Amino acid sequence: MIKDFFKTLVSNRKSLAGLCILGFFVLVALFAPVIAPYPPKIDRLETITAIGEPSLDEELVAEDYPSDARDVLTYRSTLTKDYTKTIDYFPLRSRPSAAHPLGTNHAGNDLFSQLVWGTRISLGIGLATGLFVTILSLTLALLSGYLGGVVDDVIGFFTNVMLVIPGLPLMIVIAAYITMKGVLPIVLILGLTGWPYPTRLLRSQVLTLKNRDFVRVSKSLGERTSFVVFREILPNMISIAMAEFFATSMAAILGEATLEFIGLGNVTVVSWGTILFWAQANGALLSGAWWWFLPPGICIALVGTSFVLINFAIDEISNPRLRKR
Repeated sequence: MIKDFFKTLVSNRKSLAGLCILGFFVLVALFAPVIAPYPPKIDRLETITAIGEPSLDEELVAEDYPSDARDVLTYRSTLTKDYTKTIDYFPLRSRPSAAHPLGTNHAGNDLFSQLVWGTRISLGIGLATGLFVTILSLTLALLSGYLGGVVDDVIGFFTNVMLVIPGLPLMIVIAAYITMKGVLPIVLILGLTGWPYPTRLLRSQVLTLKNRDFVRVSKSLGERTSFVVFREILPNMISIAMAEFFATSMAAILGEATLEFIGLGNVTVVSWGTILFWAQANGALLSGAWWWFLPPGICIALVGTSFVLINFAIDEISNPRLRKR
């Protein structure tokens, strides 16, 4: 059943378009070191060297030249540093050029390289959060819907409480009190605030499947609970679980960009959200530096579009009434 689902998903035009867009960004994330011409962050900024003065960036500007003096024993020349050359290394706030297709930011970092490396972080956070929320929601939904009783009451209570609290303010409050080191805290924040709605939706599906004839037959034959759950109920939930995975991943990418944009994320990590944060903080929106804020926004929109197209296809696959004849 799962194999047939993925086979049908690939044959659908909408899902194929979405998978192609998503696959492009996955390849960019995987091969970021090869695609990006520069490192995402470089501390060595614009270098202006006067003749005869040591450079602020001598390891890049200075070149080794053999001196006239030779060692009397080995007869080898001694390499010396020549500081007479001057180069402009990563000029600040430059416009798009051949060397920097999307220009540079306030710190002299190449924006195209940051966009490519940011794909790895933003897409990784989105997919990791989607996987975390989907597994957590499926577990809670199966426990709540299939077992029922006290377990259902407890899980339902906490789910209803979390649904009452607005997600974005809760996410902002939690992020304000957590030390952001790396991307794991962001994944946990997005996951712990995004599980209630998928849990309720998946629970309703479990309750529906629980009363189906094939499940009742398995119970009447004395099959174990694990067999009924993993062989009868769970395979029939693959479509709705995949839909929730992509929807949660899209929401996580937007949530990460939101946290970074308002300064509550880890601004030391290069992602699409941090690019937007530094663009807003340095007046790129007011100065019209479109090459700074527009590309990450387009990338977020394209990834979101790919998730939406895949979800549309999943709806058509799971609901025959939506299919075109």
